[in-house]
Amino acid sequence: MADLLWDDVSCFFDLDLMGSLPDVRVPNASVEDWQAILDLVVERGWKCQYSEGETVLAVSRAEAVLGRPADAECPELRVWPTADVLAIFRFRADDEVDFDVDLRELRGQERLDVFCGFLRRIGRRLGKPVLMDPEGDCGHPVLGFDVETDRVVLLAEPPVR
Repeated sequence: MADLLWDDVSCFFDLDLMGSLPDVRVPNASVEDWQAILDLVVERGWKCQYSEGETVLAVSRAEAVLGRPADAECPELRVWPTADVLAIFRFRADDEVDFDVDLRELRGQERLDVFCGFLRRIGRRLGKPVLMDPEGDCGHPVLGFDVETDRVVLLAEPPVR
């Protein structure tokens, strides 16, 4: 059974409402949480690409990536849970896992199910909520993985049209 139904949440995937790259985050994270995500990517066999600036490199341990000098370029990890869905993790801070998804790739029930499955796997691995906020509007999640119910749930009312 689907966590969310496209007809119920399609407004939260509207580019005008959310921006094209909503912010997805795991608050109250740690270096160990970042490493758990890196391990999950490998275990699931998801295609990925790690880079620092324009340079593509082998994925390092989270401790090394997050321990880079403050003035270094922000490393990013591109992860494809399926060929058509991309998540871009940015290693900005060790206390919050931060990634973007492109809403243009998340159209319809099938892609929504992939996205929810991705959030659920991360949330289960970390035992923490995974929240999606409108682009640039951190702190106002519209949906996310809820640890207690073990599923992705709505966290905001759809806007009245």
